[in-house]
Amino acid sequence: MAANLYKVITFWEACHAFEEEILPLIQAQYEQDGIPDWPARREEWNNWTDELCKDGQISDWQYENWGHPPCNG
Repeated sequence: MAANLYKVITFWEACHAFEEEILPLIQAQYEQDGIPDWPARREEWNNWTDELCKDGQISDWQYENWGHPPCNG
């Protein structure tokens, strides 16, 4: 995968995409009361980055070393 690093997205690009595409779905499903559901956000980030890695959009190193985005508390 290291040979393809020029093709992967950055952490901040992933954070932005997560906040724009995934977070609204989490909020609609788990946060109707307006209270952030931190475990749901973190679990979905983990699931989403796993898919990004499997699709080759991020490297194994990125998947194993990234933390959570600021929106996840």
